[in-house]
Amino acid sequence: QVQLVESGGGLVQAGGSLRLSCTVSGGAFSSYSMAWFRQTPGREREFVAAISWSGGSTFYDDSVKGRFTISRDNAKNTVFVQMNGLRPEDTAVYYCAADRVGDMSTKVVEYQYWGQGTKVTVSA
Repeated sequence: QVQLVESGGGLVQAGGSLRLSCTVSGGAFSSYSMAWFRQTPGREREFVAAISWSGGSTFYDDSVKGRFTISRDNAKNTVFVQMNGLRPEDTAVYYCAADRVGDMSTKVVEYQYWGQGTKVTVSA
């Protein structure tokens, strides 16, 4: 059974930074493309960033481009997102997701495995 566990969320002031981690167990992590999504109450889950199985390709939503950096360590089965220049509108529950197909999709339905989420709150 594939399990994803996120960590690193918390409360930060606007302009601050956080680094989220997601560790995967029970699957072939190094063959998955990985992504981060986020969700706020009453809204659909939205794409944040994705990274290819090798880490050689990344893709970002325009709202976080230049502020967030996704990376992975295949030796540790872990994917990260470094979030700098945080804004109140970045407040959300952040989820990591894994895709066996590995095409770095921005669509929720393309990901087979999900973590439980970690909450990020950015105060003004």
